[in-house]
Amino acid sequence: MRALPALPLLCLLSGCAGLLHSSAPREQTYYLRAPQKITDGTTGAPMSASLRVGHVGAAPGLDTPHIMLVRADHRMDFYAGSRWPAPVAELIDALAVETLRASGAWSSVQDSTSPFPSDYLLLIMVRRFEADYGAGAAAPVVQVTLDCIVGRREGRDVIATFVASSSAPVGANRLGEVVAAFEQASAAALDSLAQQAAQAVRVDLQRASQNPEAPEASIKR
Repeated sequence: MRALPALPLLCLLSGCAGLLHSSAPREQTYYLRAPQKITDGTTGAPMSASLRVGHVGAAPGLDTPHIMLVRADHRMDFYAGSRWPAPVAELIDALAVETLRASGAWSSVQDSTSPFPSDYLLLIMVRRFEADYGAGAAAPVVQVTLDCIVGRREGRDVIATFVASSSAPVGANRLGEVVAAFEQASAAALDSLAQQAAQAVRVDLQRASQNPEAPEASIKR
């Protein structure tokens, strides 16, 4: 008889377990691959210069693992139930390091956590990384824009500033095609980044070899 009051409690716990069950679809994680082929346009041995990719920054609203979109009225939003494997700044950081290493233009390429010194430093700010629906378009255009600065480690002199950007239209308003467009646009922007960074350092090295005793000019930010 004393065991009977436990029955309603067991039923209540069973009901709670049922209430905790969610029928919402599981969140999907999407990843992007670095460019498979780098169009650096150079042959022969890499430059006798090493490069470090500094901590990547992101514009307000973009440093998030959400897959961001911009609506026609400039409202920022994100695709529900989907995400990148890391915040956008970390994602671009990893992709940039992989792209620069694959270019074969450098003696070594290091990320921001490396304990080894480098000859040059590359800073990246992610200014755009979203699916833009424009003027109420049925399918968006993915926009990727990276603001870049290359400087010497010694003296912290800036030798070049440039923008690496690309866009890719989305064939249909489906998440799979949106992610494919992100990969296409980011690969093209990173390819451009690799080319422009290497060219800036080549010019700087050539200038130094031609005028070894001339004072190095610095560009103030």
